[in-house]
Amino acid sequence: MKRILLATGALALSLAPLHAQNFDDPEEFAKQKEQLAATPEGPEGQPWLQHIGGEMVETADLGLSAPATVCFSNAGVNNPWRVVGYTNMTEEVKNHESIGNFIHVDAEGSDDKQIADIDDLLAGGECDVMIVSPNTTAALTPAVERACEAMPVIVFDRGVNTQCPVTFIHPVGGYGFGIQGAEFIASKLEQGDNVLMLRILPGVDVLETRYSAGRRILDEAGMNIVGAEFTDGDNAKTKSIVEDYLMRGDIDAVWMDAGATAVAAIEAFEDSGYDIPVFVGEDQQDFLRKWQDEGLTAIAPTYPTYQWRTAIIAAAKVIEGEAVPGPEWVLPQPAITQENLDQYVNPAMPPLHYAMCGCEEMENYPQAWGGN
Repeated sequence: MKRILLATGALALSLAPLHAQNFDDPEEFAKQKEQLAATPEGPEGQPWLQHIGGEMVETADLGLSAPATVCFSNAGVNNPWRVVGYTNMTEEVKNHESIGNFIHVDAEGSDDKQIADIDDLLAGGECDVMIVSPNTTAALTPAVERACEAMPVIVFDRGVNTQCPVTFIHPVGGYGFGIQGAEFIASKLEQGDNVLMLRILPGVDVLETRYSAGRRILDEAGMNIVGAEFTDGDNAKTKSIVEDYLMRGDIDAVWMDAGATAVAAIEAFEDSGYDIPVFVGEDQQDFLRKWQDEGLTAIAPTYPTYQWRTAIIAAAKVIEGEAVPGPEWVLPQPAITQENLDQYVNPAMPPLHYAMCGCEEMENYPQAWGGN
């Protein structure tokens, strides 16, 4: 029996060869800007099944038979985005009879552990399909390439620097996220206004491209970038950074490459007695509620957690020999704006729930996601 490896992650994007890795690519920037406005193909109202671009990859010759074992090498379940995504994934598995067994291995945010996890899964020989969520792009590329030698591979969320996977599943991408937030700021501010850029961590392609796209637009709009700081996704560190910059001068906008600590950043302004500036957050419920309650001037670009459903759907299709979009399965990547904010605020869901989950019609919603 031929094997399949699906490599997935929580942030990612490049399929270029390793030596050509570039997180500030004008052509990719322009492509993703165009994709943000494209009309996707697929069933209306089910963006996790939609795709931008019409190319398909045939899988009928892979020789798999159902039920099959799907193995998932996960970068980690170490932040709220990934917790929501992983819940999507485990609930989606229940919808597919072709998946007989689902094995999950958690790398706990470690490149070394994830590389060892993949090698152990390959040595064990249990997997018919493997899903890998790369912790970082370059470090995991060789492990994914080894897996490709043994089985077909599907990558989702974070990318790797190889074209060996069957398909790479991701929303439009990091450039798109950066574009949406920075264009919003540029539309609300004047040339020379002060913008603080908050980043979560280095080395992940989709985060690096978020920053490069955001920086490009803000620089071109004549914004004054007062700083670009890594928060490590830590609320206390985020507040400390913002408070430090407020001591140096006014901040007219905050751009974030990941919104998990957006409320902490907002609280830094409130605690220091400042008005809340223009804000770029994400689709986490605590931020959306804060935005609604305080009447903020804000936007929430998204990196939808519904993509975790798509990875399982793709695995089932490959097992069943059906064609899948490829070599990239590009999902739509909507933003939450003032016009549609009320649609996504849901007080019944936990503060750290991501609204763009595509999970509302799933059998165990909302309880499986911690809602009531």
